[in-house]
Amino acid sequence: MGRKKIQFSLLEQVEIGPAVAEGNCIARVNNQVVFVKYAAPGDVADLQITGKKKKFLQSKISKLHQASDLRTEPVCEHFGVCGGCKWQHMEYQNQLNFKQQQVVDAFERIGGLQGFEVLPIIGSQQITQYRNKLELTFSNRAWVENFDRNNPENVNALGFHVPGRFDKVMDVKHCHLMPETINEITHFIKEYCNKNNIGFFDLNEQVGMMRTLMARCNQKGEWMVLLSFAEDDEPVRTNLLQQLKENFTQITSLVYVINKKRNDTLADLDVKAFSGNDHLIEELGGLKFKIRPQSFFQTNTKQAEVLYKITKDFAGLTGDELVYDLYTGTGSIALYIADKASKVVGVEYVPEAVADAAINMEINGISNCSFFAGDMKDILNAEFVSEHGRPSVVITDPPRDGMHPSVVERLLDM
Repeated sequence: MGRKKIQFSLLEQVEIGPAVAEGNCIARVNNQVVFVKYAAPGDVADLQITGKKKKFLQSKISKLHQASDLRTEPVCEHFGVCGGCKWQHMEYQNQLNFKQQQVVDAFERIGGLQGFEVLPIIGSQQITQYRNKLELTFSNRAWVENFDRNNPENVNALGFHVPGRFDKVMDVKHCHLMPETINEITHFIKEYCNKNNIGFFDLNEQVGMMRTLMARCNQKGEWMVLLSFAEDDEPVRTNLLQQLKENFTQITSLVYVINKKRNDTLADLDVKAFSGNDHLIEELGGLKFKIRPQSFFQTNTKQAEVLYKITKDFAGLTGDELVYDLYTGTGSIALYIADKASKVVGVEYVPEAVADAAINMEINGISNCSFFAGDMKDILNAEFVSEHGRPSVVITDPPRDGMHPSVVERLLDM
């Protein structure tokens, strides 16, 4: 027997309530919580139910009867499909207001805290073309609305994974997240590959040469392009890379990797330089940072400098302090505040990032930082504190899953 298709209902003339995380708003219908994708508070709309959970429903707008005053026209033609930008349908200041309220709600509802001060979000001066890095995927299984099997069109895609579909990639015709050069590069590569019958990767079958593209740029307008190939076809690879080199003089670091694994991570792969350097140099706050293909660096350089200035100000350093910078990455914050501290100790899980931090320290002639690699819960113990000293200031920027309980306990001990 075939699986019975679930028929989801339509809710009509629903007034949309407050915005919450991930581009959702909340509506309440007959005491039932309904999450609505890409809505704005104050919308009145018909809602198509797309999923049912134990405590709430999931939905999307089927018909918008009355648009909220908070709405604006999204910049991107792909908005609502690619999943990359979830708030473009609202003015930027409204986005900031709703995001700030989410933070307050989390502290009050989850943390059980009351009466705390919340400073206003400092928004980015640049809301398009602000990123310095993008990662895109090649796929021979393009996600296409209203796909016609009898007349397949544009089955190759270079873009982003559609939310909820690991095997489907939406072909991005124009992305506003990076400077315009990213669109010129992606269009050139896709047209070249289609013209020369170079296969796009099939995630299910694990075949096809073109796998992923990563692009980085610095504030000087220099670009790094990394192509990941699933097949080691030297003539095809060389011809493509040579064409990129000749057509884009702003690419100062043209690198590639052969990846025959079942995942796209680069850390354990040998990245090779085809042309130019194997890195970019970015300047931030008067410091220089060497950025390799595998390096972590804040993706909004100008806003990162704003963040670092605030961090330095909050730390209130006088020059006598021992500072611990936990989850230091490539040491950018540690190095930024080093001139106002007696000593900075950075701890990071990824050994390659710690190696980058040491290089960046040398590039900038800084001598009062020390960096250590390993799992935070294992490194940050009583012996470590005894050896390196009890910090007077701790800066911590943990990953999304948060700090391990033992790390929290150690912070309280210190």
